Amino acid sequence: MIARFLLQNMDVRGYVFLGLVAAIAVLVPLSNLLLPIGSPFHVPTAAMSLWGKYLCYALLAVALDLVWGYCGILSLGHGAFFALGGYAMGMYLMRQIGSRGVYGNPILPDFMVFLNWQELPWYWYGFSSFPFALLMVLLAPGLLAFVFGWFAFRSRVTGVYLSIITQALTYALLLAFFRNDMGFGGNNGLTDFKDIVGLNVQAQTTRAALFSMTCVMLIAGFLIARGIVVSKLGKVVIAIRDAESRTRFLGYRVDRFKLFVFTMSACMAGVAGALYVPQVGIINPSEFAPANSIETVIWVAIGGRGTLVGAALGAIVVNWAKTIFTSGFMAPYWLFALGALFVFVTIFMPKGILGTAQALWSRRGRRAPVSPAAEPAPAE
Repeated sequence: MIARFLLQNMDVRGYVFLGLVAAIAVLVPLSNLLLPIGSPFHVPTAAMSLWGKYLCYALLAVALDLVWGYCGILSLGHGAFFALGGYAMGMYLMRQIGSRGVYGNPILPDFMVFLNWQELPWYWYGFSSFPFALLMVLLAPGLLAFVFGWFAFRSRVTGVYLSIITQALTYALLLAFFRNDMGFGGNNGLTDFKDIVGLNVQAQTTRAALFSMTCVMLIAGFLIARGIVVSKLGKVVIAIRDAESRTRFLGYRVDRFKLFVFTMSACMAGVAGALYVPQVGIINPSEFAPANSIETVIWVAIGGRGTLVGAALGAIVVNWAKTIFTSGFMAPYWLFALGALFVFVTIFMPKGILGTAQALWSRRGRRAPVSPAAEPAPAE
């Protein structure tokens, strides 16, 4: 019944997206593990990890599209939820190092030994357990989003004012996590991971499993977001986006709907961050940088706001282009290229890549001439 609800009224692009991600989740790891290195179809481990990072960004973009594209909440702080989920996973990975660290301390991470910490902070307790870490991946960003949204939405803070406050939130966290006395590694962050659930995090099979898990979570995140959008709750959320005051006058508790969607989106962003860390190998305060959250907004705008599939597409395309641009002589000009792309899309393709393509296809269908055989016969 749940599957039927999630797949009801699914359009072609949704099925194509789900099928493509599912195929990638199977074929890419198999190509990496089974085919010889000399084969033209072999996917190197480095390339698989790189595209796994892109898929994490795609999940983050879907989370942002849920609140911005369908609820009208332009969040410039979703990078904070992404980073909190990453730190929760990073803390678990640090506890798995044990005595294999540089200083050989079985309890304290290396950066705490270097800073002369005498005991493990209380908020690190429990992170030696993987289920506890998974709970914190959801709870840390979800609780922050709930508390923030509770005050912001009940106070009816909307528009650019809400965007500025979310940006200030992530910047405050950036400054806090840079401090060594916070117990999160300071500006160096958390790195030098060894194991995840008892498996070598650098092993080829582990990398393949992480890639597949990222694909599975992207599919799950897409289905959850779409399930919200097509439900009765989603219709109210869209009404809030289009006419918040009118929706409130009809008797709906607008703040509760916005709080639910905002919290759910934050949890999805946290999951994306948790999958990002073991594949990249590091998490540091730079992930809280406001520029990262703004860049996420650009992904969604370029791919197509209010489409979910377009948001994921925009994240993958922009980050692939970023990799290409920043690996050669064009590296100093990447930000200029990104800004120019954003301006071009905003002016000439306001619906994004996917929205514009869909509009052109619909227009072509309407203009298609009707064949004589399809014309109705005249009435006698």
